[in-house]
Amino acid sequence: MNKAKARRQRRLAAEKTAIERRLAEAVVVNLGGPLLGRANIAYELAERTKAVAHGGMGMIAKLVEAVGLAEQIDSSLHLLKYHKPYHESDHVLNIAYNSLCGGRTLDDIELRRGDAVFLDGLGTKAIPDPTTAGDFCRRFDNDSVLALQEAVNRARLRVWAKQPDSFFAAPAVIDADATLIPTDAVTKEGMSISYNGIWGYSALLVSLANTKEPLYLGLLGANRPSHEGVIDYFDRAIAVCRSAGFTQIRLRGDTDYALTSQFDRFDTNGVTFVFGIDARANLVKTAGGLDEQMYHQLVTRAEQTIATKARARPAKIKDEIVRERNFKVLRQKAEDVVEFSYRPGKCTRDYRVVALRKNISVERGDNVLFDEYRYFFYITNEPTMTADEVIDQARQRCNQENLHAQLKTDVRALHAPVNTLTANWAYMTMACLAWTLKAWCALLLPVNPRWAQRHQQQRQRLLTMEFHTFVAAFINIPAQIVKTGRRTRWRILAYNPWLGPFFRLLDTI
Repeated sequence: MNKAKARRQRRLAAEKTAIERRLAEAVVVNLGGPLLGRANIAYELAERTKAVAHGGMGMIAKLVEAVGLAEQIDSSLHLLKYHKPYHESDHVLNIAYNSLCGGRTLDDIELRRGDAVFLDGLGTKAIPDPTTAGDFCRRFDNDSVLALQEAVNRARLRVWAKQPDSFFAAPAVIDADATLIPTDAVTKEGMSISYNGIWGYSALLVSLANTKEPLYLGLLGANRPSHEGVIDYFDRAIAVCRSAGFTQIRLRGDTDYALTSQFDRFDTNGVTFVFGIDARANLVKTAGGLDEQMYHQLVTRAEQTIATKARARPAKIKDEIVRERNFKVLRQKAEDVVEFSYRPGKCTRDYRVVALRKNISVERGDNVLFDEYRYFFYITNEPTMTADEVIDQARQRCNQENLHAQLKTDVRALHAPVNTLTANWAYMTMACLAWTLKAWCALLLPVNPRWAQRHQQQRQRLLTMEFHTFVAAFINIPAQIVKTGRRTRWRILAYNPWLGPFFRLLDTI
């Protein structure tokens, strides 16, 4: 370990000790009144010191350079006749950086554009203004959007190439699902009305469940089937994962993605799948006609063991109100599982179908009206999974809804700020890059064998961290910008508990 790194670690340890001591010493009896709002505060404008609120953006810029993302984008996109002065990658990264800095709309780019210290830190005189960013989105056609997604995936392969062998030992699990992008506007080209009366677009996301990375994104009017175009995205995602070194590929999706015409092709190509399948009358009849002894109770994953004493469960207030007011309610009493072989009409071979039978009690107040069975079916070609594991796999797919929520609310990638379908598709692809860069920070965070357990926990925590928490921990770090000779130094001005991993990541990239 060099002297500079050792000195930095000593300073981080001292900062951690100091804040822990300060917080501990603060817990004393207070007779002087409230603590907040009593400081004698005065503001002034600094004359020499130049600082920026988004001190983590220097690390992001180094990450982009390390994986060759800008080069991949510029080699794939040719949308500008002249570069005055911006290249295609500048426009793409401008929108991604806006999300990383907490921008909610294209107009928020103006905040960074007017920050001379931020621009000095990135080594540029200017960045594209919000109007230019919107105009750039409108330059895309369908082929250009896909070319941009492929460029990002080529850079992604460089990140994956740095992963240990254990990364490729598990199957690459590819999830697909669509989500509605509502809009109140009346001039959005390509929008339509969904089945439930909401106007907007339908965004189809194909992601890698292992790392929660978006691999491909499609956009259609809200009235289109949610699975439209998914086969092409599945094939592209499979090719990306195989070129990276994954030997096992697994596809997951709900009933809309159980496209039986493709099952035989997937099976022949060594791709496994776990899809929900509609509870058709013939499947319900088959499951209902099986001997009761063939069923077994569903065994779910064991709950996490609690090292301390278990807390008392709080009273179920909602349940008390439901009973008191005699509301009609459905209560699940049992879940039973059975398995049988089934050949869909468009297939030439049989596949495993796992049926989940739920015993539902229909109640009103304290009275049980009647019991009923409801069936849920899952189809798979996985040869080694138990029936319970198949159901667990299908339920884990629901984690992609959390990714949808992050991209909608925190990243603000899945919204429609431009006036055409393709332009909005391009914007969503560029804004999703902010989340991808977060995932790459986690994947490139080194694990020192000496502290392997702690470092691995930090890596996993960063990978699953919500976007707003990542921005607070890794991006919104006050930093002084010092230009010396040919180098621009970002001098961190404040401590937070994630600075240790932050500097470890910087040392790697």
